Amino acid sequence: MAVRQADVVLVGGGVMSATLGMMLRQLDPSLDIVMVERLDHVAHESTDGWNNAGTGHAGYCELNYTPETDDGDVAIDRALKINAQFEVSLQFWSYLVEQGMLPDPKTFINRTPHQSFVWGEKDVAFLKRRFERLSAHHLFREMEYTESPDDLEEWMPLVVKHRDPMERVAATRIKHGADVDFGSLTRSMVEYLQSQPNFELMLSSPVHYIDQRDNGRWKVRVRNQKTGELTKLEAGFVFLGAGGGALPMLQKSGIEEARGYGGFPVSGQWLVCRKPDIVEQHHSKVYGKAPIGAPPMSVPHLDTRIINGEPALLFGPFAGFTTRFLKQGSLFDLFGSVKPTNLRPMLSVSKSNMDLTRYLIGEVFQSHSDRVASLRNFFPDAREEDWELKMAGQRVQIIKQVDGGGGKLEFGTEIVAAKDGTLAALLGASPGASTAANAMLTVLERCFPESLKTAEWQERMRQLVPSYGQSLVNDEQLLNKVRARTLSTLKLS
Repeated sequence: MAVRQADVVLVGGGVMSATLGMMLRQLDPSLDIVMVERLDHVAHESTDGWNNAGTGHAGYCELNYTPETDDGDVAIDRALKINAQFEVSLQFWSYLVEQGMLPDPKTFINRTPHQSFVWGEKDVAFLKRRFERLSAHHLFREMEYTESPDDLEEWMPLVVKHRDPMERVAATRIKHGADVDFGSLTRSMVEYLQSQPNFELMLSSPVHYIDQRDNGRWKVRVRNQKTGELTKLEAGFVFLGAGGGALPMLQKSGIEEARGYGGFPVSGQWLVCRKPDIVEQHHSKVYGKAPIGAPPMSVPHLDTRIINGEPALLFGPFAGFTTRFLKQGSLFDLFGSVKPTNLRPMLSVSKSNMDLTRYLIGEVFQSHSDRVASLRNFFPDAREEDWELKMAGQRVQIIKQVDGGGGKLEFGTEIVAAKDGTLAALLGASPGASTAANAMLTVLERCFPESLKTAEWQERMRQLVPSYGQSLVNDEQLLNKVRARTLSTLKLS
């Protein structure tokens, strides 16, 4: 059987692989790129619009990115970092729109104010301190804070209508927040790649085998699920961007850097309302505080969503426990991921996170009435018959080995790359898709370091991301310049 030679193999047809493919195509148009996807179309797992919150995660409204410190202050470093990373994505998307490589931005991103809402003396005090700390920084200078009933009625009418007037509440707002349909964005990027030479998309083609040859190149075998045809690929670089499927393939690769990594799968569900008379009354993403014991990705929020051009309201997510690593995965995924190299870290995490496990299992057994009761914290007039339950995507949180051989449960995203730079994988979940451009810059820096040193790649990188190599956290003038451009280009201003 002939071997299909390629420069790059992208495993997974989601936003991460598509972003990396677009970047590499701009940096070196001569690269021969193959994308393989196990399903029959791209962007159907975590990237699909219904499988994620669609929040352009910028740290504007997500209270878990600004934890309260032991002395009562609020730590803002993570929010600053995530905000700057989202600005990188906005710059990259703006470039693609300006070059005609992406369609009208309204097909994948829409201005949707990002708001935080809390109730009770303690949480109001926290939100006010958070506002004071964040609004003092140039990244968050446009943040507004209010406890005024009149303001709140304007900002979030569904949330405050018929609420107890004696209950103390507060909110913050950033007007230029975004709702992102990552599914539509990804499909548009892949469509562009397919229109270019030296690119091949292989659908219904899961990876069955991956191994590195003595010459450093990677052998990858995929089998078409519809025809049964086996294809042998060989490439100088492989990226594992397959969501929950990345960890098992990383383990199969056998690279030393994969040792000790495990995964903790979490499922999700949304309450969805499509009734126009309700949907039209809410135009924002309103985030609250997570219940005690809940994982960070379970912060409750009431969202305006525009998916495939259709508006809806989503509330949730309601987390749950599953042993699947993908929405269309196997019940044996978790058990199959347990290896001698990660057994100790995984046992350590399971022992120290029993409260979390019990919380997730409890979420699974909630009734529709229980879920709507949670919704009424955000929408007091919510009626059960107006909302339906919809499954969200699977998330596999990182279990990472720590000194001493134990394990730690991580809730972010992480790039794991081979020492020789020939293979990289993206693990983890939130903030995920929102920071795809920044994450793929990290892949380029770790896996294509020599090419990135060239004047040609440096110049092209600054075209793709004008702030490349500079700090938006530290440089206010630069932030103002790039933000003015992106908000205008993407029609968010």
